[in-house]
Amino acid sequence: MQKQNVKKSIYILPNLFTSMNLFCGYYSITASVQLRFVDAAIAILIGAVFDLLDGKIARATNTTSKFGIEYDSLADLITFGLAPALLMFLWVLESTGRPGWSATFLFVICGALRLARFNTSASSGSDFEGLPIPAAAAMNVSVVLFFSRLQISPEPYKLIILILMFALSFCMVSSCRYKSFKKVSFFKSMKFNKLVGLVLILVAVATEPSILLFVMFLIYVISGPVLSLVYYQSSKNNEKTRVDKGF
Repeated sequence: MQKQNVKKSIYILPNLFTSMNLFCGYYSITASVQLRFVDAAIAILIGAVFDLLDGKIARATNTTSKFGIEYDSLADLITFGLAPALLMFLWVLESTGRPGWSATFLFVICGALRLARFNTSASSGSDFEGLPIPAAAAMNVSVVLFFSRLQISPEPYKLIILILMFALSFCMVSSCRYKSFKKVSFFKSMKFNKLVGLVLILVAVATEPSILLFVMFLIYVISGPVLSLVYYQSSKNNEKTRVDKGF
C-alpha cells in the first residue's frame, strides 16, 4: 500500500542530494584510478551522508517520488557498489589475479541484487533483510582508512581482505536481520540524554575517525548474523514452550 501512494512527481531538493551522492561515487572512481585511495574512501563516506539525507529530507518534506526511489538506487549502485569494488581491487586485490576481480565483481552483483530486493519487497519495520549496500561499502572503505591511519601495508593481509569481500557479498544477499535507522529523524525533538549521547559519539568519532569508524562498521556487519541467531533461538524456544504446554 505504501508503494502505491508514492508520488510520480520529480522534486529538486532530495534528488539534488542524490546527485551529490552520485558525484561522490564518480569522484571516488577517478581517485582510485589515480591511486589516491584515501581520497576515494572519504568520497564514498561523504556519499553515504548524502544518501542518508536525501531520504530523510524526502520523507520530512513529503516529497517522496517513484522517480526519486529509482534514481537513488542507481546512484547507490555506483557509489556503494562499483566505487568500493574498484577501490578494493586497485588498492590490494589486483595482485591476487582472478580471485581478486571475482570477489570485487561479486560484490557489485550482490549489491545490485540487494537493491533490487529492497525495491521490490515490503518494508520489514525496524529491520533490514540483508546487509544494506551503504554499510557494506562503508566497511570496505573503513578498512582502507584504518590501514592508512596505522600505516600498515595491506599486502600481507590481502587474503583476509579477499575473504572480507566475499563475506560482505554474502551478507548483502542473505536473510540476516540488520537494524534499520530509518526511524531516526533529524527534524523531530529528542530527549536531552539522547542528544548528549549523540554528541559524545560524534566527539569520539572525530577524535580518531579512521579507527572508530572501522570498529563501528565491523560491529554492525557482525550484528546481522548475531541478531539472526538470537531471533532463531528465541523462536525455537517459543515453539518448544507451546509444545510443552500442549498447544
